[in-house]
Amino acid sequence: MKAPVTRLEYCQYLLVSQLNYTLTNVADHGEQFSHDAVNRSLRQERITPRLIWDQVRSHGVPTVQGSVGFEDTVLAKNSSHAIELGRRQYSGNAKAVLTGLGVVTCVYLNPRLEQFWLIDYRLYEPAGEGQTKLDHVRERLVNVVSPKPLPVAAVLRDSWYATQALRRFIEGLQQRYDCPLKANRQGEDASGAQPYRRVDPLPWSAAERLQGKVIQSKGCPKDHRVRLFRVEGSTHRTAWVVTHAPTQKTTAATQAVCGCRGKSEPWHREGKPVTGLERCQGRKARIQRHQMGCAFLVWVRRKALAVQTGRTIYQ
Repeated sequence: MKAPVTRLEYCQYLLVSQLNYTLTNVADHGEQFSHDAVNRSLRQERITPRLIWDQVRSHGVPTVQGSVGFEDTVLAKNSSHAIELGRRQYSGNAKAVLTGLGVVTCVYLNPRLEQFWLIDYRLYEPAGEGQTKLDHVRERLVNVVSPKPLPVAAVLRDSWYATQALRRFIEGLQQRYDCPLKANRQGEDASGAQPYRRVDPLPWSAAERLQGKVIQSKGCPKDHRVRLFRVEGSTHRTAWVVTHAPTQKTTAATQAVCGCRGKSEPWHREGKPVTGLERCQGRKARIQRHQMGCAFLVWVRRKALAVQTGRTIYQ
């Protein structure tokens, strides 16, 4: 009888493999393994996101200026339409609707060191768990604030997560948020002289371009004011960033905070090719969850080694 594959052995395989991440290829690289033994091992063991935090807490560097960022990505599974967790969804990277697995990730950012660490993740499975991506963000944020806990100066996220309910939820946790708004979000000046309208045609004085504009967001209580900043990028694109932090009153400070979020986005680009996140074609849900958890563990280890040796994750 062939021996089962341990978590360490499978993670080592993901670490050294370059192109092929199938279970058959795992069995071909060990005489003590067989395809059936590998299949059984991956279906029986349970890999939880808690293991990611157990690995990161030993080398992560918290700071009072730290931020927590939420991202989502789609793991393309177009080559196999029989995967139990696969569903049709839009991929921002591919700019198309494809079959894949949606993943919501939570990263912790240290702006002083310009480093970030993956601390939590959740698989987006609305049919099985009945939760939306916003529900996952709420749970992950509560987990960061209370059980861990980590010092958080700001909560950063994409414009897709800039809903009124989530913003009020973050305020209820006594946390600050800086999030971009879509141009079609509506608001009005604090004076109330003009009715609600899109944020992109709002008039901006010279002082407001430097210090932001206090607005009333549509759907919020009348006494709830936020500060809107007009942040112009180097690619001739304008971002509309909203915050309720009373101490943040300059566009330059807002641009610096939002720039921290951009430093965490490359992990999607790095993690997929070096860990085989999208390459596992196992049909069973437990196999996909196991491979995803092991791939995240491998990426965390590779990232730590890259920082220690002063190299890139590809080296």
